Amino acid sequence: MTKAELIEVMAKDSNISKVAAGAALESFMTNVTKALKKKNGKVTLVGFGTFTKVRRKARKGRNPQTGEPIKIKARNAVTFKAGKKLKDAI
Repeated sequence: MTKAELIEVMAKDSNISKVAAGAALESFMTNVTKALKKKNGKVTLVGFGTFTKVRRKARKGRNPQTGEPIKIKARNAVTFKAGKKLKDAI
């Protein structure tokens, strides 16, 4: 499902305009991003799942084309753990 398809479904289900649904989705994404940028970023949507910020350590990797070892920098990543309702639905 694309963002445009999601907006269309949200508008239809909520009986609102596509513009309003688009604004709501943008607000949701912006606020989730802001929450995850914080030091111990975490967003929990009961029944749906939890977005958590994790720190990936620097490590050594291997270039798949040449086989040469390379350094992979440390970085932040986002993980998602599905909630019970979502797991049961799938």
